[in-house]
Order: sequence, then C-alpha cells, then structure tokens
Amino acid sequence: MIRGLFILLAFQLTGEALSRGFALPVPGPVIGLAGLALALALWSRRGGALEETDVGRVAPVLLGALSLLFVPAGVGVVQYAGLLADNALALGVALVVSTLATLLVSVGAFLLVKRWVVAP
Repeated sequence: MIRGLFILLAFQLTGEALSRGFALPVPGPVIGLAGLALALALWSRRGGALEETDVGRVAPVLLGALSLLFVPAGVGVVQYAGLLADNALALGVALVVSTLATLLVSVGAFLLVKRWVVAP
C-alpha cells in the first residue's frame, strides 16, 4: 500500500515540477494525473491487470476516505454563508451557465469521438 501511495505522489510531484518549471497554465496535479493515466493505459495494453498493481490496490482505500475531503469545503460554506447569500444571484447564474457549457462541450466531445470510432 505504501508503494502505491508513493507512485501516486511521485506522479503528482512530477506534474507539479513540470507545471512550475515550464510555467504551464495547467495545475501540476492535473499533469500528474494525465501522466498516471497514460502509464496505466500502457500497463493495461501490455496485458497487466490494473487491479493487481500497487496503485490498483490503494485506490479503493483512497476512494473510501474521499468523503473526508468535503469537510473543509462544508466548513467554508457555513463560515461564509452571509457572503454567499449576498452574491446568490451571481453565483446562481454562473452555476447554470457553466453547467450548460459543460454539457454542450461534453456532447460535442462525445459526437466527435463517436464520429472517429464509428466508421461511415
């Protein structure tokens, strides 16, 4: 389990180093996650089962504790409830517009991938 955590943190550190070293506009953990996904895809292509890897064994443990990560956000919402209430309209509009934009981009990406995968 320690080795799996080390691998995850190594990818995050590598992504952070690349992001800061090259002044990229992408957060380091996102770059690390992309690298991890690429590495796991290559491992899977070689015929290895992902569940049997160190990362595959530590993933369910981390997912089991995922709800703990929402505690600081909940505390922040309670602490700034007045500020959120003052800006409720702007926040609501931003939430609706961003949700619609996400849905439209997701549908566009799906249709594009479907066009590539399904030959005419």
